[in-house]
Amino acid sequence: MLARTPSRSPGPMARALHRFGHNKAALFGVCVIVPMLAMILSYPLWWAFKPNDIDLLAMNSGPSASHWFGTDGVGRDVFVRVMEGGRISLLVAVASTAISAIIGFLVGAISAFAGRWVDAVSMRFVDLVMTLPPVIFLLVLASIAGTGIWPTVLVISLLSWPLLSRMIRSRLLELRERDFVLASRGMGAGLGHLLFRHGLPNSIDILVVYATLQIANAILLEAGLSFLGLGIAPPAASWGNMLNAARSTAVLEQFPWQWLFPGGALVLAVLAINFIGDGLRDAFDPRAELN
Repeated sequence: MLARTPSRSPGPMARALHRFGHNKAALFGVCVIVPMLAMILSYPLWWAFKPNDIDLLAMNSGPSASHWFGTDGVGRDVFVRVMEGGRISLLVAVASTAISAIIGFLVGAISAFAGRWVDAVSMRFVDLVMTLPPVIFLLVLASIAGTGIWPTVLVISLLSWPLLSRMIRSRLLELRERDFVLASRGMGAGLGHLLFRHGLPNSIDILVVYATLQIANAILLEAGLSFLGLGIAPPAASWGNMLNAARSTAVLEQFPWQWLFPGGALVLAVLAINFIGDGLRDAFDPRAELN
């Protein structure tokens, strides 16, 4: 009689995905953000208007069959500007998150692996950056860098990396005392090998959760900067500068679609991404293994 082969237990990634799949808020976030992304990325293929097309006969028109979200004060289609604003907001958020993740990982990992003096100097620099008032620091950087997509990406990136660097350092300080890391050091492994062979694979969960939550934070930062006139400058569409253009009392009262739809898109996107980020954080939490 053949002996039964013991079934293999699922790996950590499979268990994390299983926990994520049972998180109702995270699944709600996925169900919201996926159709939104599909519309934002594909709208030029099926929508007749462009973001800066002007229809002087339809200025301040309400939602209709030809203009789903109405038009603004110069006759531009609000729906297409919301879609284009989503593209720009997501581009800024993803690019700034990628840059800040690279900076944060490198600073944290080098601090953990490069020795006591490097650790002390880099962490004091991180502490200095974190003690600066974030709003004032953001406004100063924005005024120096100027307006536009890439200056906004730079500003948000420089503001966002310190917290990640401390999380990466905390994880890798424990990792560097493990036997396989000590063996690598003993065999002459360099700093680059330690960073990308041992540090990066063991920091993936932190990076994934950070990136998801930071994308939502970056969307809000971009909207705030654009609302203040320091981010994406008109006539380019952005959820923030659309809200800025609709801030007058007359527009708020008489033409609510000009602020309701960009504001609603901003709230929905940020909530959905935060739900997904919270779900990923819970899924990767080692303490969940005990539940």
